[in-house]
Order: sequence, then C-alpha cells, then structure tokens
Amino acid sequence: MRCPACNVSDTKVLDSRVASDGFSIRRRRECLKCGFRFSTYEEVEILDLTIVKRDGRKESYSREKLTNGLKKSLEKRPITEENFKKLVSRIERDLQLLRKSEITSQQIGQIVMKELRKTDQVAYIRYASVYESFKDAQTFHRELNKLLKENKSKRAVKIKKKY
Repeated sequence: MRCPACNVSDTKVLDSRVASDGFSIRRRRECLKCGFRFSTYEEVEILDLTIVKRDGRKESYSREKLTNGLKKSLEKRPITEENFKKLVSRIERDLQLLRKSEITSQQIGQIVMKELRKTDQVAYIRYASVYESFKDAQTFHRELNKLLKENKSKRAVKIKKKY
C-alpha cells in the first residue's frame, strides 16, 4: 500500500478491525519513511464473473454499474450509507452463491429486485419499472397491486401474532 503523503510503498499495519458495516476490514497504517498515518478499507470483491447481456454480449462484472443503478432507484429515499453498503454486499453475496463464472443480466436484475423489495418498496418499483420495461400504466399498476397485497398479508400475519 502506497503512502498518500510521500508515495512510498513501504507501510506497516498498526491495527485491523471489522468496519461498522460488518463486511469490510479497516486497517490503520503508518508509512515507514515519513511516519504519516492513514486508514484503508479491505472488502470482498467478486472476481472473474462474466455478465451475459440480453443481446448476447459479454462483459466483466462491475460493482460500479450495480451501485449506480441502485443509487438511481434509491435517490431521495431514506437509506443510510451503511445500509446501502449492506444492500450491495447482500446482492454480491447472492451472486457468489450462484457459483457460476457466467451469469445473465436478467439473473442480476432478479436478485437486485428481490433485495430492493425487502429494503425499500419505492426504490423497488423504480428499479422494476426500468428493468421490466413497463410498457404502460396497466403494467405498472399490476406490479404495484402485487406489492400492496403482499404488504396487506404481512400486516395480517403481524396482527395474528399479537393475539
């Protein structure tokens, strides 16, 4: 790891801790040349995953593309940075659990929608409207009705558990 102050690659780790998100490690480092102290974060990275697009093209997995899409759907929604990182980690964990070197963009979309549905239903509808290419208001209305029925049945189960 290069020192951000003097650009020398000779640094030592002073302390390692699990970061607050629980999915990364925070390392406290010190440059052996200039003595500058800084922190780095280490996190799991999906390696060697190829995405097969709808038109058959193939490209390498990009966390940046995933986070950009999620940020668009979660724009102006009440989600903390920590919860956002956990969401991304859950999606990537689900991708890794497929244990495949090639997956389709449709598989990624389904996993993202499953996790968004649990996290923020407005963001889920936003993402689904683009991913599923809702053609008209009826399609949008049907998806919204599915969510409303799901919420109603969840509330009914909670009420039954109380009594």
